[in-house]
Amino acid sequence: MSERTSWPRVILGFATALVVGAALGSVVQTQVNLIALLGLDVEIGIGTWLATTLEDLFKFGPVYLVMFGVSFLVSQIVAMVGTRFVLTSWRTSVCALAAAVGLWATFKLVDHLAPPPTLIAATRDVGGMLAMLASAAIAGWLFARMATGRSGARRYPGAAAVLALVTLLGFPDGEVRAETVDSYRVETVVSGLEHPWSLAFLPDGGMLVTERPGRLRRITPDGELDPEPVSGVPEVLTGGQAGLFDVSLAPDFEDSRGLYLSYACGTVQANHTCLARARLEGNDLRDLEEIFRARPAKVGTAHYGGRIAWLPDGTLVLSLGDGFDYREEAQRLSSHIGTLVRLRPDGTVPPDNPFVDDPDALPEIYSYGHRNVQGLVYDDAGERLIAHEHGPRGGDEINVIEPGANYGWPVATHGLDYTWARVTPYTEYPGTEPPRLHWTPSIAPSGMALYTDDRFPRWRGDLLVGGLVTRAVHRVEPGSGDATERERLFGEQGERIRDVRTGPDGSVYLLTDSPEGRLLRVTPQQ
Repeated sequence: MSERTSWPRVILGFATALVVGAALGSVVQTQVNLIALLGLDVEIGIGTWLATTLEDLFKFGPVYLVMFGVSFLVSQIVAMVGTRFVLTSWRTSVCALAAAVGLWATFKLVDHLAPPPTLIAATRDVGGMLAMLASAAIAGWLFARMATGRSGARRYPGAAAVLALVTLLGFPDGEVRAETVDSYRVETVVSGLEHPWSLAFLPDGGMLVTERPGRLRRITPDGELDPEPVSGVPEVLTGGQAGLFDVSLAPDFEDSRGLYLSYACGTVQANHTCLARARLEGNDLRDLEEIFRARPAKVGTAHYGGRIAWLPDGTLVLSLGDGFDYREEAQRLSSHIGTLVRLRPDGTVPPDNPFVDDPDALPEIYSYGHRNVQGLVYDDAGERLIAHEHGPRGGDEINVIEPGANYGWPVATHGLDYTWARVTPYTEYPGTEPPRLHWTPSIAPSGMALYTDDRFPRWRGDLLVGGLVTRAVHRVEPGSGDATERERLFGEQGERIRDVRTGPDGSVYLLTDSPEGRLLRVTPQQ
């Protein structure tokens, strides 16, 4: 840069390069996502393609502008300072390389700090990552050309002058329905549970509770928490969303003492959702046996599914998440990821499963196209299996499960990615089942119960769905067609609801998800 070059020129060059880089990154993100859908044989017309790209520019673009802007500011200051006295003739190349390296470091830092394994979906594979880094390099090259002009001078931009260009955008929360308080009483049965996940009722009046860190706890019929965890639990991978999930008693538990546990197994770099069975003898598990392991292995500790439901014929259904970074696998019948599987009690495949005769499909699969099913109940009266699943940013769903059906993820969803980018252009797509109900914005649904008792007559026949984000229970009328949310309950507790169960006495039991989680009992107000 010559001595006559003004600061406005530097600032204009930075601002122009920043906007160009953010826009290019947004366009690249969209193309990578849409190309992934083409790999699933999804048809996307040119009009839809362009409209999705444009929508992402206005929704994802501002979010990416902030992320890219911070890395671009730091990288360009470093590049300009570093070439002030040396490598001046290489300044353009250094700025381009610094922009790419800075963005790569930002992606790695954000992925380390953010709950999902990969925040920007385009960076899930090498090709997408390189394309995003190339867009940053173009911005770095453009800044160097505009800021230094033809003379290749040595000045560098001041941070204070350009920080105003990087501003965080606020996004409004979705509408929250008013809560109707019924005449009920909530009492604490047990406290001091570490991230409890699931609850099962024992015939003697006691209960079993799983804790996500890998412990199975027993509650006596008198409501006392046994200080010693149940021994013999399988080795569990913990961390992130990984841990010990559901506990479910065998239908013949009183005779067999059999129970089933779902859990994360393996290592962070190669893990699965697993299912084991054992016999409960006192406070010990005996004859523990792993009977199912989802495949292929995945990297990262997110989206395991893990809910268990029993069907009237004595088979069980287990939900399996999409692993977050593996969403396209939910459309491939050669993978358990993003499916529901149906098994015999010993883990073998029922001969009437929908894909047993398909040589290209895994025979355990019962339905597919799921993101992360964590609510699963069988409705005896309606003779149907009902599931709910997490969407991304919105698009949580309630579905009635049909054998062999495709529930759309990620081809069709009402949700956006966590960065406000489009996962897909479609909310519905031919060959996929639309949800009976979707929540947008997301409630982060957790456990689910079908209430069938008379203690709360108004709730009879309705679903009670826990909400982690809303810190409430959503009462949903399932209906014969679309489902309808009627009200939100128990929000006055102000706690994340992890599981919802109907007890043998007709009371509603809730597990709250926290390091000091509680088991709550809801009874009618006298």
